[in-house]
Amino acid sequence: MRKINWGVIGTAGIAKGQTIPGMKLAENCSLLAIAGRDMKKAQAYQKEFGFERAYGSYEELLADPDVEAVYIPLPNTLHYEWTRKALQAKKHVLCEKPLVPTAKEAEELFALADENGVILMEAFAYLHSPWIAAIRQELDSGVIGQVRYMESQFLTSDYDSSNIRMRRETCGGSVYDLGCYTVTMIAWMLGRQPDEIHASAVYLPSGVDALTSAVFSYSDGTKAMMNCGMVLKTGADLRVDQLRIEGTEGSIRSTGAFNGCGDMSYTVIKDGKAQEKVIPCVPQNYSLEVAQLGRCITDGEKPHVSREFTIATLRTIEKILEQIGY
Repeated sequence: MRKINWGVIGTAGIAKGQTIPGMKLAENCSLLAIAGRDMKKAQAYQKEFGFERAYGSYEELLADPDVEAVYIPLPNTLHYEWTRKALQAKKHVLCEKPLVPTAKEAEELFALADENGVILMEAFAYLHSPWIAAIRQELDSGVIGQVRYMESQFLTSDYDSSNIRMRRETCGGSVYDLGCYTVTMIAWMLGRQPDEIHASAVYLPSGVDALTSAVFSYSDGTKAMMNCGMVLKTGADLRVDQLRIEGTEGSIRSTGAFNGCGDMSYTVIKDGKAQEKVIPCVPQNYSLEVAQLGRCITDGEKPHVSREFTIATLRTIEKILEQIGY
């Protein structure tokens, strides 16, 4: 098995807590380089995780000819700039969600990836989960009949005003931070985008949406609802993430939907009986997405989170933001 030489651009919390540990578990991943704005912090990551090289600037990492692929965990407003620079340097790119704020920017980046002969994938780790695959298989096999209604909810604690999630100039707010999960969950399970959207939001004084709800309608009569919000106890790291799918012959329900590890479960309710199904999710979703992009590079697999899916869901998110006046 050939290992891909990876570089990480940035020392964000998600990289330290989730993705880099996942990269270490991926058999086809080699941790070659870490770059930060602060060389001391980059060197600390190098020592903690075993990177071969550390750089005090992102440009230096992109100039390293041995780096084949880069992971970008930077703030939302920096995704476009550094994904573009990485693609121009002919590096494969895994960029954190949301890839960019608009579908137009995403189209530009995917075109640039094609131009440079490299692969670009948006990092929605939870979509790589065996738990997600199992529920989608239930729907595809008709276990609960025709889906009539779906609900996806993701609520978290809020943050103090210094957090980038709470500031408009850094693309903060609940839709960009959490709604991208609920929108993609619905789109992934139903296999399509809504034909009609009705959305509303509650705003903070800083100009970002604290809570947003949207109702989706489809041409076949199916309805869906998404709720996202940073409204729970400040700084308490609380979260509520729930999934509910109602069909003509039964339903599927779950509490805890996004990026769970270990054993995850969902309940199928049919004919008055509830059956809990447990799905092992190992080693963890971040490892699965890194390994999958590696196979795209070496074995010609297609990105699990496709260009078409990313662009289509960004268009849906843009419509929601337009309706709530963001």
